[in-house]
Amino acid sequence: MADKKHPDNDASAAGVPDDGTAAAGAAAADAASASEPDSAVADGIEEDELTVQDILDAAEREVAEPTSEHLADLKRVTAEYANYRRRTEANRAIEKERVTGDIVKVLIPVLDDIYRAEKHGDLVPDSAFATIAAKLRSSVERLGLTSFGTVGEPFDPTMHEAIFQQPSAAVDVETVGDVAETGYYLGSTLLRAAKVVVQVPSDG
Repeated sequence: MADKKHPDNDASAAGVPDDGTAAAGAAAADAASASEPDSAVADGIEEDELTVQDILDAAEREVAEPTSEHLADLKRVTAEYANYRRRTEANRAIEKERVTGDIVKVLIPVLDDIYRAEKHGDLVPDSAFATIAAKLRSSVERLGLTSFGTVGEPFDPTMHEAIFQQPSAAVDVETVGDVAETGYYLGSTLLRAAKVVVQVPSDG
């Protein structure tokens, strides 16, 4: 019984020459299959590239639904801005009071002259001098200047400067008996203490 031979063996046995055509075809097939993924990858990159509209849409989504990280950043920036505004407003108020104080201090000697003239009866009511004095006092009051130091008020060492002590049986506590120089506040700032004569309690 004759053995069945494989066709390839028959061709080889028949002396058919192998000119490399089959190998070349296989290599071409492999190259084609290898190039297909590269082409697909390239096509995918082009398809996945972001457009300007994609970026704008993402930004709108972030504004509409911010992440917790961005919310934390927003809160931090808001708090820092609020602190900055408070510091700025406080510094502005302090600077305004300082400048106003410098202006008012120049006028205090004039106010002293008016006070002494009034104390000695030289400030005649309805006179030109009295009218000017009233306008000046009104102007500095609008700037926030207030005077203090009147006879009969309790002595306070934080706002009064005692230049003389006078024993008196008429008082039970240290009291302002006379004012030599009026004191002034600008807002809550003490510009000048009042110089006063202090009456102190006396047994005799």
